[in-house]
Amino acid sequence: METVNNFFKYDYYDRGMVKWQGFYLSDHTAALNKQNANQEYHYKPQQSLKKITEILAAAYNRQQKVTIQLKELGKNNVNLPDITTLVHGYNANDIVIDSNRFIPINEIRNIEYTK
Repeated sequence: METVNNFFKYDYYDRGMVKWQGFYLSDHTAALNKQNANQEYHYKPQQSLKKITEILAAAYNRQQKVTIQLKELGKNNVNLPDITTLVHGYNANDIVIDSNRFIPINEIRNIEYTK
């Protein structure tokens, strides 16, 4: 017992709550899992390339905003958030939504006019 007392008295340094910051409590983990299960992910139907290019051309000509859902999946195989933007230009393969951001047309799942 003397060895244990000497260890805690001279060698052991208690960092306080710092050591607990890496651990999740079971009720916190359960709440996070419940929150993730309750989130609804709205997968819009895959549109044809013809339909996508028609909407892109019309939105570009009218300078109307569109909402784009990409095929790309993020964490947990969930779609990335929809992009609402103006179409600043396009060519056969890409659309321009910002001064230096291009989106390949074949990566678009769904596009619709924004109200």
